[in-house]
Amino acid sequence: MDDPSPDARANRQAALDARTCRLICPIAAGMVGVCLTGIGLLHVGIRIGRSAGLADDLLAFDSLLFLVATLASYMSLRRLDRQRLHLVERIADAAFIVAMLLLTVSCFVITYALSA
Repeated sequence: MDDPSPDARANRQAALDARTCRLICPIAAGMVGVCLTGIGLLHVGIRIGRSAGLADDLLAFDSLLFLVATLASYMSLRRLDRQRLHLVERIADAAFIVAMLLLTVSCFVITYALSA
């Protein structure tokens, strides 16, 4: 089998980057809503006597990370020429992964806070 030319590999990588950004943008935007819903539910829980503690702070910071991922992904998609902003794409990827990890940690904190 022949190795694809460097141009073919670059085109394939650019297409993959564009698909990744198209996935990150709406998912991260939706996750901002999930975080805000979680904060609202925690505040309802506080009103009925439970303590949110660190959980609402984690979710607030997490929503900011998802917002960074959304904006970076959107900015990368708005490039009209073939030259993508690879640094912005990497920022979107990193912010999305860190935000998902923080959301998982927040879920554990919420579970612990509500069961205590």
